[in-house]
Amino acid sequence: MKSTGIALFLIVSVLGGAVARNSSAQTPADQDDDVIRVETDLTNLFFTATNKQKAFVTTLREEDVRLIEDGVPQKILTFQRETDRPLAIAEYVYTHGTAHGKRVQALGGAKNHMIVMPDADLDQAADALVGAAYGSAGERCMAISVAVAVTNATADALIDKLTPRIAHLQVSPGTENNADIGPLVTGPHLDRVKGYVELGTKEGATLVIDGRTTALPRGEGFFLGACLFDHVKPEMRIYREEIFGPVLCIVRANTFETALKLINEHEYGNGTAIFTRDGDAARTFANNVKIGMVGINVPIPVPVAYHSFGGWKASIFGDHGIYGMEGVRFYTKLKTVTARWPTGIRAGAEFAFKARN
Repeated sequence: MKSTGIALFLIVSVLGGAVARNSSAQTPADQDDDVIRVETDLTNLFFTATNKQKAFVTTLREEDVRLIEDGVPQKILTFQRETDRPLAIAEYVYTHGTAHGKRVQALGGAKNHMIVMPDADLDQAADALVGAAYGSAGERCMAISVAVAVTNATADALIDKLTPRIAHLQVSPGTENNADIGPLVTGPHLDRVKGYVELGTKEGATLVIDGRTTALPRGEGFFLGACLFDHVKPEMRIYREEIFGPVLCIVRANTFETALKLINEHEYGNGTAIFTRDGDAARTFANNVKIGMVGINVPIPVPVAYHSFGGWKASIFGDHGIYGMEGVRFYTKLKTVTARWPTGIRAGAEFAFKARN
């Protein structure tokens, strides 16, 4: 049966057990049957995981997700999307997992925006954008895929800064020291990203740099050069949907308020950033943006571990972030012990809670 390419991170642990007892085995994001993956009977995997208190990573067909309902009773399930339909799968896993008494973390998609204000250091902003948009070939959940330039003058100047930087990016295997952009994960995913580039031109966006025509390494490998779109509109699919590749969209906004509204109205809320020299704009942005992880002149605001990790809105389903103290709470169960010792306790009944030294 054809796999739909849904990579689920299945972590099974006894509530209240030590987190250190859990282990994980990871596989690449799966997009088709050609990618190596764990081929294990799902039911056996669940029971093995339950007995050994291990964590597993496997690839599931969509219809196999239903086995979650019965496979791990009263345990924990965590899920991170690597699929063409992240929202549908993440929400499905969360809804069905919690309906059957499981604690669930389900990380959905992302479309991370970066506002560039007129007062920003554009060299700094351009350097940040190139790394955040094209690093890891754009295949990371915290990649910046939309730059919102406030005023047309800012957008024009930003593109002038980006263009020579993108031209110097080296597309090559990740094993080479000079690699800036490595290959995409599979052939079908490469075709999918190219399809979005073609779609963007049909939707009316301006393709400033076409990575499909970049000189690419010869031989095996799913390579694509950096792509840059300008004049992207909110109604376009290349704006609304997660492409998960080296494609950066420039959206033009007349005011800071318009830029902030764009971010808040998007269905995803994983990460965001603003580049500005204005502390008041930065404070207003941080206080009012409806996003889980926010950067001020930091393009990929992944917090240090003890602050946890996780977005808002359709980027996550569940009550806890995935590491830090949030992760500890997810994997453990609260136990409260109240004790007192006979020595020194006065005789007689007590009928109220009293402060005790």
